[in-house]
Parts: sequence; C-alpha cells; structure tokens
Amino acid sequence: MSNKAVFLDRDGVINVDHAYVHKTEDFEFIAGVFAACRSFQQRGYRLIIVTNQSGIARGYYSEQQFAELTTWMKEQFLQHDVRIDEVYYCPHHPTKGVGDYRQQCACRKPEPGMLQRGIAAFNLDPEHCVMVGDKHGDIQAAQRCGIGTKVLVRSGQKFDQKAQSDADYTCDSLADVPALL
Repeated sequence: MSNKAVFLDRDGVINVDHAYVHKTEDFEFIAGVFAACRSFQQRGYRLIIVTNQSGIARGYYSEQQFAELTTWMKEQFLQHDVRIDEVYYCPHHPTKGVGDYRQQCACRKPEPGMLQRGIAAFNLDPEHCVMVGDKHGDIQAAQRCGIGTKVLVRSGQKFDQKAQSDADYTCDSLADVPALL
C-alpha cells in the first residue's frame, strides 16, 4: 500500500465550522469534499483526519458522541466511494479543559502528535504527504514532522500573513487541492 497520505483537518476543511459540531444534523459537508478525496485516493494517497476537539475538553460533548459522529461521517464518505483510513483526534485543551482533559499535550495541533501517529501507523514518508488545514496550527504541526506539502484553505477560519507564508499553497477549499498536487 501507499506510503503517502493526505492529512485533513476536519472542521473548516471537510465540514463547515459551525463551532463544536457534534451532531449529524449540524454536520454540513463543504462542497467538493467527496470528489477531492476520491481524487486523492485514485492517486494513491491514504486519507487521515487529524482534528482538535476541544469541545470534549470543555464538556460540550463526550468522546462517545464524537465517536458516533465520526462513524456516521465515515459512512457518508463510503457512500461516495471514499475510504477514510483513520481519524485521530485530540480531546484536550491546555486552559479551557475540564478535569483530565485540561492539559498541555503532544497531540493538540500545532503539536505534531496526531500526524506522527499516522506516519508511524501507516509507515508513511512525510515528504510525500500533504496536510490540508484552515488554521496556522495545522500548518505548524505539518512543519514539525516534515510534511512535504502544506495547504491552507479559506473555507474555515481567518488566518494571517504568517500562516499563508508558512503554507506551500493557499486556496479556497479542499475542492481546489487536487489541482495543486
């Protein structure tokens, strides 16, 4: 199997970021996501989602609710002939977390922990991987583990010039990324 992957942030890249999305009825796929992911797979890329989920840390929803939404999301991809290889998430927040979820960790982007887990689990060559995110932290995490191509999309949060300069490409949404690779 392939030793390359497209790492995808979730909120703002795959779905519209409505803030702390944890219910299927609030999950709105961004236009073109399925076609873009199908294109990546046809080119031999694995698809790995890496997502900060501070809503768990804040007590807005549980890890079980996140797991249920993730199962549903992956089923939606399968219905469009796209297989998500793995979903890694960080349930922590260094200052806003409750109980054990309040911690500085190695998995919350901009830390590279989730990407490192994917690289190790799938024996990936980081130089041949891609990170697509909507925040500077996504790009910083990719830089920290040597991801070869870093793409910032405008479909999520606003970002500054530093974020744009750290990315290899900036485009409107995930739908535009296949044309860049």
